[in-house]
Amino acid sequence: MPPKGRGPLQQVHREVDDMRGQLESLLKDVQGDDTESKEESFRRCQELQLSAEKTLKNLTQLTKADEIAPVGNYDQRKLEEERRLRSVLEQLNKLSAELSPPGPSTDPPTGDARKEGEGGTGDSDEADTDEDAAQKDDGRKDESRAANATPQSEPCVYTALSDFQGDQEGDLTVKRGDTLKIIRKTSDGWWLAENADGDRGVVPRTYLKIGSALAADKDEEEDEESPDEAEEEEEGSEELAEEEEEEEDEEEEKPSDAAQSNWSTFRKALTEIDATDVLAAMGAIPSGFRPSTLSKLLVDEGAKYKGSHFMQPELSQSQLSFSDLFLDPDTGRHRTSRDSQVRPRHTRTCVCFTLWSCKSIPTPGVGVQVLSRHIRLCAFDGTRVLSNIHTVRATYTPKNPRTWLFSPRTAGVLPSLLDGDCFLRCDADDPDLGILFELGVTFIRNSTGERGDLSCGWAFLKLSDAAGNALPSRTYELPVSGGTPYEKDVDMEGFLTRASSAGIFQQMLKARRQPKLIVKFKTANARIKMQLSFLPSTLLHCLNLVPLLAMYRQLLADALLVDRPTMQNADLIFSPVLATFPTLVDQPDLLDAVRTAWMDAESNMSRAQKRDEAQVKQEFAKAFRSSASLLLHSPSLPWHRWADAASEEQRSRLIGSALEALKRARGPSGGLEVLADPARAHLAFDVAEMTFDLLRVAR
Repeated sequence: MPPKGRGPLQQVHREVDDMRGQLESLLKDVQGDDTESKEESFRRCQELQLSAEKTLKNLTQLTKADEIAPVGNYDQRKLEEERRLRSVLEQLNKLSAELSPPGPSTDPPTGDARKEGEGGTGDSDEADTDEDAAQKDDGRKDESRAANATPQSEPCVYTALSDFQGDQEGDLTVKRGDTLKIIRKTSDGWWLAENADGDRGVVPRTYLKIGSALAADKDEEEDEESPDEAEEEEEGSEELAEEEEEEEDEEEEKPSDAAQSNWSTFRKALTEIDATDVLAAMGAIPSGFRPSTLSKLLVDEGAKYKGSHFMQPELSQSQLSFSDLFLDPDTGRHRTSRDSQVRPRHTRTCVCFTLWSCKSIPTPGVGVQVLSRHIRLCAFDGTRVLSNIHTVRATYTPKNPRTWLFSPRTAGVLPSLLDGDCFLRCDADDPDLGILFELGVTFIRNSTGERGDLSCGWAFLKLSDAAGNALPSRTYELPVSGGTPYEKDVDMEGFLTRASSAGIFQQMLKARRQPKLIVKFKTANARIKMQLSFLPSTLLHCLNLVPLLAMYRQLLADALLVDRPTMQNADLIFSPVLATFPTLVDQPDLLDAVRTAWMDAESNMSRAQKRDEAQVKQEFAKAFRSSASLLLHSPSLPWHRWADAASEEQRSRLIGSALEALKRARGPSGGLEVLADPARAHLAFDVAEMTFDLLRVAR
């Protein structure tokens, strides 16, 4: 770990200086012509080689985000350190070839030849030429090593990552995939290049990637012409692969807290080259924006962070019972009773809150179309995501796009996707437990049509004070920081998240313009509190959907704890509700349709029917089958895709028409005759959609 106040790039600079000093000392010892210490010199040379290769590997993985403080001309400094390190490696490789026991050839060197070799370790150009001629048999290895150490004046081949339109005189217009020959590299980032037609001009280095398809074809031809060189290259690649596998095994064997966290996914999101890097180079996104880390978790690790995963029953350690699903002893005495209820379970943390608004949030620049503004939130302890990742979409007015609003006033039932009223249940015993809010946008590039997810900043609210007491119910203004939750004091469009040395008046003005997230904690009523106690120990979701989630848990308890012949029975259970309800948890528009159908059915029930728990469960199952089954098996329902306006609009029209047909056909059967309407087409039913498989879904 680098000392305090020293960044990773500065640490690499010091390590390279130290290696150069050790190399000079080693060269002096070798020139002393001490034959007895030749083995010791060879060992020292090998240790230096390993150290240099390890430092080079770490240097290539460094990014500007790893620095603890802003670094000017970061890319140029990193490139300079890489050149210095490769130069040290090249000298070490030459020295290792001289000191190795077999020697560079089968014939023993004479005294004059050895002196010439010793002189080659210095600064003599003639000796370097002789050594290069002696190592000509190394072929492709030396060529690739020499290419890495070529001066900037020598041409090399690059490929264009994206289209670039030259705006000024001297610029070179390129298309994505064009092969360019770099004539000159400059420190300002604008490189002189030549295309296949012979036209020359300057191109931003961020648009270029080293290598080309033509070079690959040429390499294949050279491999065919020189089979000996190909064999040497294959042996070198196999040795390199074995070394990488050994390093990966050593890293896996090392016990680290990072294995328990999501840092690997976050770092992957930071280091990948995608549309975000190109947009940042173009200036289309403000400073402080990053690829969305929570979206990356949802994409890479799938169901692990979805609400449907946490809604499933959790098995105990013995795998013979459940750890979060029990019957109430007062209502579950008789296994044949249909009035049994789930036993209320209280967790360490259960809070209700409202997303109020976001202020002074920077907006992306030109060339980018924003498809969705939203907040992704989850339980977080500083290193790990401890709950499902819930998403709430924000609204805004065209006059003030920097202010995000939630829970807009709409006619009818408010869609759960726009509902800022949320709850969090978490049973983690961690003093640093809190809620992580990641402000994000889903965008599409106008020029290429690429989609992506950006993080516009993040905020964290710890759920306990220094004494361990829960936070009181009031409104909190949270500062929005740039970067990711693992980065500190990242600038966002000129705003510093750390303290500034400016005057008090300037600090007050800057504080008013600082990006903020306003969250209001509130106390739920007695009915919502009781329904929340029926839910799993860990869950974050929309507060207005609690009655539906609690009803699902009631039906789950009946099927698993009451209707099963024995607790060891794991046969398939016929229940379309249990089989398909978790799927709806990840599709909020379909869950809203079930909520609307259940509200209509509940309004037509008498008071006596509402007091009968068995009757309520039966009516809920009817409403679910008549709405969800009708929609899920409709061939005209497009696949759920996030932030796709055309798909969302088509789904909304189909759901609205289905609910209207259900309301018109309301009768004793609960509207199930809509399923038999010959005017409506249905997909074929699958047994997995009609039966609940405990062994497959249990956690």
